[in-house]
Amino acid sequence: MNVIEIKGLTKQYRKGRGIEDVSFSVREGEIFGFIGPNGAGKSTTIRTLLNFIHPTNGIASLFGKDIVSESREIRKHVGYLPSEVHYYDDMKAIDILLYSAKFYQYKNTKRIYELAERLQLDLQKKIEDLSFGNRKKVGIIQAILHEPKLLILDEPTGGLDPLMQHIFFDLLKEENEKGATIFFSSHILSEVQKMCDRVAIIKEGRLVKVERIETLTKNNLKKIHMLVDNPTEMKFDFEGIVDIQQTGKDIHLLFSGDVKKLMNHLYGLDFKDLTIEEPSLEEVFMHFYE
Repeated sequence: MNVIEIKGLTKQYRKGRGIEDVSFSVREGEIFGFIGPNGAGKSTTIRTLLNFIHPTNGIASLFGKDIVSESREIRKHVGYLPSEVHYYDDMKAIDILLYSAKFYQYKNTKRIYELAERLQLDLQKKIEDLSFGNRKKVGIIQAILHEPKLLILDEPTGGLDPLMQHIFFDLLKEENEKGATIFFSSHILSEVQKMCDRVAIIKEGRLVKVERIETLTKNNLKKIHMLVDNPTEMKFDFEGIVDIQQTGKDIHLLFSGDVKKLMNHLYGLDFKDLTIEEPSLEEVFMHFYE
């Protein structure tokens, strides 16, 4: 079963870029990454899915329900964490979270205190007295408090220190193990590589690729590091070289193609040392963007 289904989703603005003809699906129980730099269309896609803004064209559904006509029913089962959280400044964190629990008719308010303890959040402080990171913690608790079937996270780790990021990822894994589907939007590729099963890459409002993480990093590209004595004499004019970077006697190549042909080309080159590795998701990502 697909929890998220998007077909030809388009949102156009008079000024600036939106999204154009975006299509993909997310399976139940999956942790799905949605990556691209700021301004690529990640937040526009999310806001359209949540019916905060209406699509210009295309259709989309969550849990098989139309995002526009059945949005009220959808929201009962979704937890959403925006990139920036905004609350009434003079309210205490505990008051906001108790109100949220009532909104979802969720009665296990003990869970608020358990989550706050794990995230080291002072529930008695007013929002105006909280740092950006602590406000983000309130948003995290609000998003996962009612144990939603779908979590939609937009740049969720902004403002969190490394320790809190680790705790946050543990919480996500626990929710996923309980059956929650997670849609994880980020421009921090190491997070996506660590957490996600599949990933969609968006560029300038258009979808570039939807693929499994392991397929992106293993099957398509190879990273080659060479140590040479005479770098000026090295020629890499064979097909498949995506990128070349040179620092003194160190040469770094990114190769896409048949590995056997690559080995044949490398065999005739004069080098002192050679390593061939799988690229990181970030290197793959930059390949698509360049």
